[in-house]
Amino acid sequence: MDITIENLDNYKHIHLIGIGGVSMSAIAVTLHHWGYKVTGSDSCSSELTKKLIDAGIKVTIGHDLTNSRLADLIIFSAAIKDSDPEMVLARQMNIPIVTRGEFVGYLTRKYRESICISGTHGKTTTTSMISLCFLEANLDPTIQVGAILKQIDGNYTVGSSDYFILEACEYMGNFLKFSPKTEVILNIDNDHLDYFKSLDNIKKAFEKYASLIPEKGLLVTNADDPSCLELKKVVRGSFITYGIKNQSANYTARNIRHNALGFSEFDVFYNHSFYMHVRLSIAGRHNVSNALACIAVCTYYGITKNTIYSALLKFTGAHRRLEYVGSCNNFAVYDDYGHHPTEIRATANAIKDKDFNESWVIFQPHTYSRTKTLLNDFAQALLSFDHIIVTDIYAAREQNIYDISSLDLVNKIREYEKEALYMKDFDEIASYIKENAKPDDLVLTLGAGTVTEIGPKIVK
Repeated sequence: MDITIENLDNYKHIHLIGIGGVSMSAIAVTLHHWGYKVTGSDSCSSELTKKLIDAGIKVTIGHDLTNSRLADLIIFSAAIKDSDPEMVLARQMNIPIVTRGEFVGYLTRKYRESICISGTHGKTTTTSMISLCFLEANLDPTIQVGAILKQIDGNYTVGSSDYFILEACEYMGNFLKFSPKTEVILNIDNDHLDYFKSLDNIKKAFEKYASLIPEKGLLVTNADDPSCLELKKVVRGSFITYGIKNQSANYTARNIRHNALGFSEFDVFYNHSFYMHVRLSIAGRHNVSNALACIAVCTYYGITKNTIYSALLKFTGAHRRLEYVGSCNNFAVYDDYGHHPTEIRATANAIKDKDFNESWVIFQPHTYSRTKTLLNDFAQALLSFDHIIVTDIYAAREQNIYDISSLDLVNKIREYEKEALYMKDFDEIASYIKENAKPDDLVLTLGAGTVTEIGPKIVK
């Protein structure tokens, strides 16, 4: 069923299945803010479900047949199967149902200036950077980002302006349902192959996505990625590029240097002329690139250099993006969401800019299909760390039909004559790190699943 601005007011009670998801929780609060009766269900309690309850939204942990039966409209996330009891009931009772992606598409049409940030890597950080610049400029945007952002005390905020800043994920082609005025495409890489099957299909999806930009719209994209440059042929609106390696881009970074914490500062050039100096409070050359994308977008929207400088300096990273957890026995513990070989390499390079003795990584592979397809790439990416521990694969939405395990990754690493340990129990891992990591070492928990629980166990 197609949801439009004209008919959304026909629905008074909207129920969300999988309401605890990052995007779903943002939708729930937006609808609640607009005055709709909002209820929802999720399989487990989380920080996000607790925030929804605090906001006055009824959330059921487990199935909620009562509210789904009474709803005028049901929105469901990609993780919900057709066999879910609430979905079965909705179809039996002919209650209108829409996917999360379809509804977010509706939201992008409700705002005159929908700014959608996509790409295989870096979406959350770049969305956060752009959001902070708009907030610093007092433009009162509506924001939906894929992680907790300290400055908005959550992953969303509902503004009163025409600006909608959105992290736009490509998985299952969801972003093809959107109607962006401005797009940022950070990179195009081989991820979500369980859905796309090949890199060529991923490129075609991004081409379709870029073609959605209207004539008075804008694409900001990465000149260091040849696949991104190819998008120019399908873009009807303005085409602005940024790059570090490709100095022919519109926005480039020069004179990049790092302090002892690995934080970067650099000069920005626009069309080969000096534009501004930038200081970041996050590490990694990849974040210099993300900052360039942010600067290009914000300059297009008339945000001043001083405002951009101030906002970027204040940004200390989104939740779980090389986030400092604490220290134990005089070694530092960090946590990062990276779950793709490209992201692991970027994180490994980022920590090299910090001062430390030896590095420890505790890696939790994310999904069986990704681990199977990119097994060798994962092994090579992890070789940069001095000590490697691999724990069980986080299944997420999948069943293990791929005949793959974390031991396969450990054995692949060992083929490169690098020692790696397989450890299943999180308490055992925390104890092992406490006993073996030395003062001035750096410990990193890495992955998009429950591995984030280990850092606090170590610090305790």
